[in-house]
Amino acid sequence: MLLRVRVTLPDRPGTLGQVARTLGVSGADIVQVVVLERLGGRAVDDFTVVWPGAARVERLLAGLAAIPGVRVDGVWRAIGAPTTTGQDAELLAQVAANPADGLATLVDAVPGLLAADWAVAAVVPVDWASRTDGGGATVGHASWRAPVPPRLPEVTPLRGRSMTTPDGTHHAIAPFGRAGLVLVVARERSETLTAAAFHGTEVDRLTQLVRACAVILGDRLDLVGAPPVVAGP
Repeated sequence: MLLRVRVTLPDRPGTLGQVARTLGVSGADIVQVVVLERLGGRAVDDFTVVWPGAARVERLLAGLAAIPGVRVDGVWRAIGAPTTTGQDAELLAQVAANPADGLATLVDAVPGLLAADWAVAAVVPVDWASRTDGGGATVGHASWRAPVPPRLPEVTPLRGRSMTTPDGTHHAIAPFGRAGLVLVVARERSETLTAAAFHGTEVDRLTQLVRACAVILGDRLDLVGAPPVVAGP
């Protein structure tokens, strides 16, 4: 299976090599490394690895923890093959080629792009934060692994950000900037693995994708969540 391993480490020669060797000795086959951040002598790296299904992750965690200055921020299952920002342009091209299904194309693709579990595009009413009747967002499209009904966090005011709910689910939120439509992406907590929160670079990537799709789809987004038009007799 594919795992995403997020590690904070000293940004100095040799440390990355130590992490890579430890992953290999533990049984992980590295297929991708993405640098999320370099700041103040520290780096945050995401490793996507092929991990033997029967192996215990505790061995991997213990090996990484033994490297001076290294901290494991999360280990979680990745959905699908690893992706890079170069594939964002391909996704936008697919949206532009078939705008009628553009929103669904975006929502279905985002979990794979961000190593998340599910995504939902929903219309949030202006007074959602103050409602107590259980009403709220109207789902425009949900990816195939999203719960039914989806468990959406409090997303108002609508702006791009990450957040973690009390049950340990991590969310990334990006508004389309029209009609109260927002995209919510989730990484859920499991019994054996602990996902990392969405990094700022991941939120920025999601926000840019959503903004670009909003430009491509234009007025089509105003119809998301609207009641169907019933033809007259």
